[in-house]
Amino acid sequence: MAMANNKTYCFTCNKEKITFSCEGCSKRFCLTHLTEHQKNLSDELNHIINDYDQFKQIINEQKQNLQNHSLIKEINQWERNSIEIIQQKAQNCREFVIKSSEIFINDIEIKFNSLSEQIKELYKENEYNEINLNYLKNQLIETTEEFNDPSNISIKEDSQSFINEISIISSKKSKFNQWKENVIIMAGGNGIGQELNQLDHPLGIFIDEKKNIFIADWLNHRIVQWKYNAKQGQIIAGGNKQGYQMDQLNCPADVIVDQQNHSIIIADRDNRRVIRWINQNQQILIGNIDCRSLAIDKYGFLYVSDCEKNEVRRWKMGEYNNEGFVVAGRNGKGNQLNQLDCPTFIFVDENQSVYVSDQDNNRVMKWRKYAKEGIVVAGGNGGGANLDQLSSPQGVIVDNLGQIYVADYGNDRVMRWCEGKEEGETVVGGNGGGNQQNQLNYPRGLSFDDEGNLYVADCWNHRIVKFEIVL
Repeated sequence: MAMANNKTYCFTCNKEKITFSCEGCSKRFCLTHLTEHQKNLSDELNHIINDYDQFKQIINEQKQNLQNHSLIKEINQWERNSIEIIQQKAQNCREFVIKSSEIFINDIEIKFNSLSEQIKELYKENEYNEINLNYLKNQLIETTEEFNDPSNISIKEDSQSFINEISIISSKKSKFNQWKENVIIMAGGNGIGQELNQLDHPLGIFIDEKKNIFIADWLNHRIVQWKYNAKQGQIIAGGNKQGYQMDQLNCPADVIVDQQNHSIIIADRDNRRVIRWINQNQQILIGNIDCRSLAIDKYGFLYVSDCEKNEVRRWKMGEYNNEGFVVAGRNGKGNQLNQLDCPTFIFVDENQSVYVSDQDNNRVMKWRKYAKEGIVVAGGNGGGANLDQLSSPQGVIVDNLGQIYVADYGNDRVMRWCEGKEEGETVVGGNGGGNQQNQLNYPRGLSFDDEGNLYVADCWNHRIVKFEIVL
């Protein structure tokens, strides 16, 4: 409060007195009413503090009692109602099967008893020949086959659910990340070549927690590591010319880091093998496979895409002496939902769902764990440049919101698709093929770092570029 030098009218009593100005409301009060005004402010502050404490208590109670959320109660009630419907339906079906089976067995028993009487009669009269025996034998065979293979009832599963489906809808929109339009060159970018500051058509990339970049330097037949902001890389596998010896690579397509044992695993494509390198020591993990891409899930399973067999297989880490388990494809080359046509890059999410860039079908497929067929989550409308199309998709990654990012190889762009949407959106590139700061040239591998920056193997520009996230 600031004291005035002359008399003015008090806002409360409207009398001319020595007054004081309130900095908050800019009104003037005499000393008596200034004290009263201050008391009112103090009471209001105490009221706000009391409301704050009450609201804080409500928040704490909510945190401790999340299971009693009203929506949880609705879900529980839906579950109980659905279970009751299922149980009643199952009981009705059981009763029908039991009744039908009783009728069926009674009919078989009648036929069998009739046949038994005929056998007894022939045996008693002791008058029978081959015709009689063949007749009895055929009747017994027919009755037995009818009993063992009843065709009067079967189970039919209706494709339309008889239970009301529920889902959670949030009124809050998810944050859709954006990235700066211009690239930052993180590796290569010095023209095509085999010097340590050059790359030759890089394909798969892996970013570790220190932002080191591991690159499958395809036509240099080597794996190079570029430390964060380094001017050149270092060869950590291959680099001994193209070949099939243990210390050589032949067009490596992808690389991942197994951080548990500090090794790298390489899709040594044209040598048709998946090979592990540990401190310049090599071990062939899987042979005779047209390996295009690799992934490791949180349980340590290794996934490999096979373009020749049009499938993706999974191996338990350390158990590579078997054929693995098919998790996508397995039904030959084609464009049906249970088929693939040259699968390339793959991504595995927290639920062990496998996302596959189905290159020659111009789509990305999602295969849930143990699914017999996949679902199209990006593209699938023929090759093209429209927002509902892809052209030979390559790298694929999925963020923690389930949004799918695809290196749209033939369209020189990276797209984002949300599962269930008919169209995607371009997030970087899409400005024609080229080597300018806002252009890509046949992008292949994709990766995020832990800050959400997007890395792209800009294959035909022979560089790895970063797009910084817009915060």
